[in-house]
Amino acid sequence: MSQQLLMIEDDARLAAMVAKYLEQNGFTLATAGDGASGLARLTAAESTAQPELVILDLMLPDMDGLEVCRRIRALPSHLAQIPILMLTAKGDPMDRIIGLEMGADDYLPKPFEPRELLARIRAILRRKVDGPTSTGKALRFGSLEIDRDARTVTVANAARELTSYQFDLLAALAERAGRVLTRDQIMEAVRGRELEAFDRSIDVHMGRIRAAIEADPKNPKRILTVRGVGYVFARQQD
Repeated sequence: MSQQLLMIEDDARLAAMVAKYLEQNGFTLATAGDGASGLARLTAAESTAQPELVILDLMLPDMDGLEVCRRIRALPSHLAQIPILMLTAKGDPMDRIIGLEMGADDYLPKPFEPRELLARIRAILRRKVDGPTSTGKALRFGSLEIDRDARTVTVANAARELTSYQFDLLAALAERAGRVLTRDQIMEAVRGRELEAFDRSIDVHMGRIRAAIEADPKNPKRILTVRGVGYVFARQQD
């Protein structure tokens, strides 16, 4: 059975080309020409027809892709956790940083090669299915609990919202608590190493994770930056 995707893109010719290419490679692509219809299609879908990934253009006629991304992440959890691949303007790193901060899982600059789009989709879906290595037990660090089977994060029993990719990053660090990991090692741990990542993407995601789990994100106690190297998850208990 082919995997269902949703593309929110106002360029009908591009959407048709992408749909044809992805269908040749085992996917079914639904399309929407603006943000409102994309959100409506997403929220109206039956549970069996919900897309497994959203391809979201940054520039849309009714609202920008950042607003669409924000609204998706504010939906009920089964929809809010759907991975988002954002299409951004080539050579504009600020758009990419803002997109990641708003909750996108990855980005692809326009114009792009269909083969790269396909590779990024497969990598995101592979991370979603596999994630980091799991022992089937929740990780607990004081008030912080990371349930790898349910893919949930709580602090003092209060749920904290993370994207699928951010959950994988947090779990990968927590499973290696006390070890300093480079950005490349972190990427490899979440099975994204086969694609070249935007230099600052890991840093942006770490900022989002800190905002979710740290009492004071500006003075983190759990996810620490090791200058010139990468990050370490502290073993400290609350």
